[in-house]
Amino acid sequence: MTDIAHPNTRAIRNVKVLVLAQALIGAQMPMIFVLGGLAGQSLASNVCWATLPISMIVFGSMTTAPWMSALMQRFGRKAGFFCGVTSGAIGAAIAAYALSVSSFPLFLLGSYFTGIYMSAHGFYRFAAIDTASEAFRPKAMSYVMAGGLASAVIGPQLSTLTSDAASVPFLGTYLAVIGLNVFGAILFLFLDIPTPPKPVAGTVHGRSRMEMLKSPIIIVAIVAAMVSYALMNLVMTSTPLAVVGFGYAQSQAANVVMGHVLAMYVPSFFTGHLILRFGVLKIMTIGLVILAGAGLVALAGVQLMNFYVALILLGIGWNFGFIGASTLLSSAHTIEERGRIQGINDMIVFGMVTVASLSSGLLMNCSGGNVTDGWNSVNYAMVPFLALAGGALIWLMRYQKVNRI
Repeated sequence: MTDIAHPNTRAIRNVKVLVLAQALIGAQMPMIFVLGGLAGQSLASNVCWATLPISMIVFGSMTTAPWMSALMQRFGRKAGFFCGVTSGAIGAAIAAYALSVSSFPLFLLGSYFTGIYMSAHGFYRFAAIDTASEAFRPKAMSYVMAGGLASAVIGPQLSTLTSDAASVPFLGTYLAVIGLNVFGAILFLFLDIPTPPKPVAGTVHGRSRMEMLKSPIIIVAIVAAMVSYALMNLVMTSTPLAVVGFGYAQSQAANVVMGHVLAMYVPSFFTGHLILRFGVLKIMTIGLVILAGAGLVALAGVQLMNFYVALILLGIGWNFGFIGASTLLSSAHTIEERGRIQGINDMIVFGMVTVASLSSGLLMNCSGGNVTDGWNSVNYAMVPFLALAGGALIWLMRYQKVNRI
């Protein structure tokens, strides 16, 4: 088979590698998000800071996204992904040592290194479309995101198996995370994405960051991605604390998170098809409506079924909103511009996610006199951000209609 006869041959190979990466290496993210808040709660001197380790992960992702994107633009995706798994292994090792000596500051440092891995992980979706034809791009991105389906099962199950495997609670989980990152270093040897051509002196290198941030499409793509991801993180981060706080077992909290992560990635098998058929803005709008539905179900009661349904809706809404926003962004820049705009996109998105994850613990543990007040506060906090993203989508639809875009 030649690339001329089958223009997506290389893209399909890369998608397969990235799906495996999403499924296996990506399993560390649900593992850490299931236990990060609980481990933080056991180490922190004030329970209000229980979710600070998760906030540090997202902060690490936010602060490294611009240089990670620049590194990939200059040296290629493979170099960036190697940097990611190396940082993930270092972060897990530091966190494991921190647990063994009961050091909350060290645990936060390890979490920051995990954030560097998370930053590289976020570029899997963009790497999927680097060698794909225009028609194959939404599907390629969706397939790679669908790899998270396996991570949704593998991660929480590994957490359950390893959290008490050592004499120190949660230590075994972080040792398992080291192994996943070592495997990742081998897996990425099979990735085949050309390094972007180096700029030639005297040629146009595309728009500057400020020029791109004036584009209505780019603005709305960033806002929608930011809101979708931040709200998902806001509620998901508090969920293990809420489930355990209402008297359910830690294993039930892990199962709720597993159901949530499954819901995040199962729709990816058809999200790309839906975007091609109905248009990206409609799918993003549906995603916001589903996110609102998640909040309503969470506020309706605290039975275990409420947690399952709310977190499943939260995952589906995130999928439609985030994949839609990423697809919209990819349609609004050239290959010369991708290193600039993808980096600033993820910096802004994960900046808001950092705020959301930190706010999650504060709202959950310190905004009322009991678990019910805290859980309700987390879900009410979704309202203004849903209004922001919904307003942005309506504005873009009207803008395109007026300008016949």
